[in-house]
Amino acid sequence: MKTLNRKRILSASMIRNLEGSLFIAPWVTGFLIFLAFPLGFSFYMSFHSVTIRPLPEGNKYDPVGLNYYKEILVDSPQLYEQLLPFLRETVLMIPIILIFALMIAILLNQDFTGRFFFRTVFFLPVIFSTGYVVTEFVTQGQGGLGFLERFDVTNNIQQYLGDNLWTTSIIEILNRFVLILWYSGVQIVIFLAGRQTISKSVYESARIDGAGPWEVFWKITLPAMVPFIFLNLIFTVINMFTFPFNPVLSIITYSNYGFNSAFAWVYFAIIISFLAIMLFIFTRITKLSAATR
Repeated sequence: MKTLNRKRILSASMIRNLEGSLFIAPWVTGFLIFLAFPLGFSFYMSFHSVTIRPLPEGNKYDPVGLNYYKEILVDSPQLYEQLLPFLRETVLMIPIILIFALMIAILLNQDFTGRFFFRTVFFLPVIFSTGYVVTEFVTQGQGGLGFLERFDVTNNIQQYLGDNLWTTSIIEILNRFVLILWYSGVQIVIFLAGRQTISKSVYESARIDGAGPWEVFWKITLPAMVPFIFLNLIFTVINMFTFPFNPVLSIITYSNYGFNSAFAWVYFAIIISFLAIMLFIFTRITKLSAATR
């Protein structure tokens, strides 16, 4: 009997692994066909000065070693002048997007008239917010909140918080708050799906025991949403670093393929490092909150 049970367990695990492999196979196939070679070739170009020549002659690749990486990281302060202000804005915008998306998802999960319509409204920006659409949207002056200028909110913030880098970042976020709403659609959908995984019987039991809405949120909803917060954190970080108005991307010059390739790999390393730091902070906060319960 033990041998039969082991065989059944192994066969079940093998079936689950096979199912997972089949689901991920299209992405792996597409990556190997369309992305693996361009990524490897861009890494190769980052160590070479590329000269574009007509097709019969072919492009010329002159080795430059680590010169481009040294120019980006050591010789020029341009990367840090653009990167540090952007990181400050990102650190502030990520919690705002996650909290806003979580609250909207909880509201949209309620049973009310027109629920499907409002869910569609909050997801529509995901469909229309391409790089060009967002650029044109902001160019026409529609990316900020109109009452900021009407009630002189910016000057009041500077008066009470002082004129410093963090104040400038807060003002910049307020000026782009509409864009924050636009970039919360996917997070809202993920949180909404996560909220629907929580059984209604759990909430009914909590209400019978006398728990209020605030206690239900902190003791049931929030702990159950931790995996989805983790997923949205990863998505939001990557989404912010590919933001159309990311000032770091303005450093790219379209005349030097070797330099651009080196910059792309440096920027990739920065994204991975920032993501690792955010995930470390998130896991530490999650462990501390679990320990205090």
